[in-house]
Amino acid sequence: MSDERPETETPEPEEKTDQRRFLRDLMGLNVIDWRTAVLVPMLALLSALVVGAVIIAVSDVELLRLWGEDFGEAASQTWTTIWDAYKALFRGSLWGLRPISETLVSASPLILAGLSVALGFRAGLFNIGAQGQMILGGIVGGIVGFSLDLPYVLHVLVALIFAAIAGAIWGGIPGLLRAKTGAHEVITTIMFNLIAVPLLDWILTLEFVQRAGRDDPVSKTVAETARLPQLLGFLDRNDLRVHAGFILALAAAWFVHWLLFKSTLGYEFRAVGANPDAARYGGMNVVLVYTGVMAIAGALAGLAGANEILGIPEYRAAPGFVAQIGFDAIALALLGRSHPAGVVAAGVLFGALRAGGQQMQAATNIPIDIIVVLQALIIVFVAAPALIRAIYRVRTGEGTGQLTKGWAS
Repeated sequence: MSDERPETETPEPEEKTDQRRFLRDLMGLNVIDWRTAVLVPMLALLSALVVGAVIIAVSDVELLRLWGEDFGEAASQTWTTIWDAYKALFRGSLWGLRPISETLVSASPLILAGLSVALGFRAGLFNIGAQGQMILGGIVGGIVGFSLDLPYVLHVLVALIFAAIAGAIWGGIPGLLRAKTGAHEVITTIMFNLIAVPLLDWILTLEFVQRAGRDDPVSKTVAETARLPQLLGFLDRNDLRVHAGFILALAAAWFVHWLLFKSTLGYEFRAVGANPDAARYGGMNVVLVYTGVMAIAGALAGLAGANEILGIPEYRAAPGFVAQIGFDAIALALLGRSHPAGVVAAGVLFGALRAGGQQMQAATNIPIDIIVVLQALIIVFVAAPALIRAIYRVRTGEGTGQLTKGWAS
């Protein structure tokens, strides 16, 4: 008999495994396990709906009183209330051509702004200034839209280009400050948000911007040649508002995916985001990367702002025209795990919640604030994947998808 013993494989050191996973993620080779990418977020959505149902039930004082008097009737009415609320939410977002149109209208700026924040995350930056970048991009795009006399297609393109440039400048300055002086982009972008709001109010009072005969800050109406085309205009229905802004958002998502995972510049973005000192040692221009990332992120947010002026049928700027989209984009980028495809899916989900929430409020008298609670619950559960895996006993692969070093890891 031979004394040779079969060699047993020694387990690979955990440090070497982490290094290999890091390098594969840096090169864009890691494939996120489908359970991590799809199943866990879906279970997070389900969990949020369950908790939301409990909130809907306990928010009705009459139902709470009925529980102490007639258990069976209270249970029946509670189920009916929850069912009617979620049925209205679904019908208002996906049941029919008009609800789908409203969902996509709401999703378009969310996707563009979410891509802006997600791109910053990938480079290790927290672009909390999407709100201000949207404001600047929107008002500049609107001014180009009503002040120039150009042919139809050219006018739209020029307005979008100027909106992107305005957003890029507003985003690039904090990036340059971060690279040159070390000023944290969270602080500078917050300050730029605060500057953008009164700046918009002032611009809207300028004679060449303010609508004639109005004392309140409202801009002139964008020319028809600068308006984003309605995608369902051939149906001759005024209630179908979905426009080419959604196509623009999908094109932007494709561009960001190509930029991050197929281009040398995107590799540098992710390398600097993973370790700026190592990237600098490797010969990468960290100053250029930080400035470039924030400029491109600002351009995406600027397009989101122009989407609200050139695509929405009012076709004008007024204070608060971007609502809270720039801040919602932060949650949306986290939900989409800073991946362009995930941002698109999260944007459509948030758009559906917004569109369906209005129908839910009208049909059941449930406050629209419940939708905000649902969005927050979804983010909470998605941000705690270990909790979801523990509750539903889901086993996932190694890939988790980097969000941003130091902020969402």
